[in-house]
Amino acid sequence: MIHIAILGFGVVGSGSAEVLTQNRELIAKHCGEEVNIKYILDLREFPDHPLGERVVHDIRVILDDPEVALVAEMMGGAHPAYDFTRAAIEAGKHVVTSNKEVVATFGVELLKLARKHHVSYLFEASVGGGIPIIRPLQTDLASNQILSVSGILNGTTNFILTKMEREGADFASALKEAQANGYAEANPAADVEGLDAARKIVILAALAFGVLLDPNKISTTGITGITKDHTAAARALGGAVKLIGHTRTVDGKVLAMVSPFFVPSQNPVSHVDGVFNGILVDANMLGRALFYGAGAGKLPTASAVVADIIDILSHRAEERSLPQWRTATAEEQTDASVLVCRHLFLIEGCAKCADKATKALRAEACVGVEGGRYALISAPMTAKEARDALSELTVVLTVPVLD
Repeated sequence: MIHIAILGFGVVGSGSAEVLTQNRELIAKHCGEEVNIKYILDLREFPDHPLGERVVHDIRVILDDPEVALVAEMMGGAHPAYDFTRAAIEAGKHVVTSNKEVVATFGVELLKLARKHHVSYLFEASVGGGIPIIRPLQTDLASNQILSVSGILNGTTNFILTKMEREGADFASALKEAQANGYAEANPAADVEGLDAARKIVILAALAFGVLLDPNKISTTGITGITKDHTAAARALGGAVKLIGHTRTVDGKVLAMVSPFFVPSQNPVSHVDGVFNGILVDANMLGRALFYGAGAGKLPTASAVVADIIDILSHRAEERSLPQWRTATAEEQTDASVLVCRHLFLIEGCAKCADKATKALRAEACVGVEGGRYALISAPMTAKEARDALSELTVVLTVPVLD
């Protein structure tokens, strides 16, 4: 029997316990032995839960028990999750996590520490919920040069934008419905302001390019400024507005950003709706591959946590090769201002203004929308070049295009 501990018994922690319990026999076949949840660390008591007697409140109980081979951290937030993770690794225990904030902030340090202590630190559940994306980038696409990674990384914002697009809802009412359905927190700032997606795209950038950017310093724009007029303009041009995390290299430097993008209908990401996530990887040999599925939720995320547990325990006689990340220097990163792409503009004015804008932007498309406005898509250029071209016109919206 292999003993493990769970840190945090919230949505994902309790879901992981459910997966481990219900699929006990299947997991034992993969691992070669039964996996037993020996401890659950939480501040609360769970007297009515079948595993309630396994709850402890002191991390030292887990760290000092030599029988505990692996710790699954699902506490959320940076502290004490980081501190407990570090202590577990130093105690010679493998760690798996769903905590994107800890991975995005301390990933370089924790991976280095895990190599030093000959244990594993895995984090498949930190991006994309139940969608396999971390492991494919590390292993399945190892023979490819990653050109870019783009995707819908936050189910809450995708639900809101889908409501606005399909039903003509405004942002406030769509957010209220998301909260009523349990998709958004009472304080939704991390989601709607793009902070959650920023942490995730930083992790994906590190996997793709080997350097960990500071999630607090990348260009991040949320969806609070998007209105139903904007989604209507996108629909008129045959696509949708989506909150996208995007990373690529530009002139040898790593660019990572989060922003509302116009996604044309021919791009498969445009059809990822509701609370689902879709991550598009562009590789030099494979081409484009879309990873799609439930990006959040109790059991989808828990399934990714347990997949990491199985991966470690089924290969525990082997020492894993962990990612070799380093903290990005100022010379290794760049910002969204250098991105050359098409842009969607929504402008106010007469038909003559629309003609002027079409010529200035070398626009490929221009359509009239309600309220005397025009939506058009520029030729590839930087955002500054596009704004400068329309300096004499009234611009209601500017978003990059994800081709």
